[in-house]
Amino acid sequence: MKEVNCDFSPMKQTLKEDIHEIITALQNNLEAIDNENNCLLSTIEKIKEDFLDIEMKAATFYLNCYLSPFTDKYSELSICVQNLARMRHGGLIVIQREDSLEALLKAGIPIEADVTHSLLESIFYPGSPLHDGAVLINHNRIVSAANVLPLSTRNAGDKKLGTRHRAALGLSEQSDALVLVVSEETGKISFSINGKSYPVTAHFSL
Repeated sequence: MKEVNCDFSPMKQTLKEDIHEIITALQNNLEAIDNENNCLLSTIEKIKEDFLDIEMKAATFYLNCYLSPFTDKYSELSICVQNLARMRHGGLIVIQREDSLEALLKAGIPIEADVTHSLLESIFYPGSPLHDGAVLINHNRIVSAANVLPLSTRNAGDKKLGTRHRAALGLSEQSDALVLVVSEETGKISFSINGKSYPVTAHFSL
């Protein structure tokens, strides 16, 4: 297995600072709870929001780590999903890692072109013949588009999950692939790996 590179110092430092701030806030609450005149509900709500923010930043950090050994096109992918999110254009992008995906995909249309954000955005433009289904990327190449992914069976009963998210989870349950998802309904960005889905910040970059 390729070594995962997590040496993204500025992002790591930001995470450390945010975690320290939450630790300090929790410590202050612990000290204040014995004072009957203090109501901690609003403070606790703020800490909960901060935790969610850290979760998204951490997911963005680890997305860099998971992708860096397998593609040099992170910046192109970042620009693409941000633009798709802004325009509320749905997207489903599979980044092949070590596992072969041939047996898991219903093959789509061959592309065989370098990864660029403009090409990816044109593929997912509403009305494009290729916008349904997933794009498959291997290293720095777009292999194909309009691929059909296996749907998750573990999350079949979750009505909150759309088809794209179930497809992303389904493939990640059966392989080590990483799947980027842009929701057409909400514009939110997430990725699936190892059968789990994680939200990422709307403006992630290297």
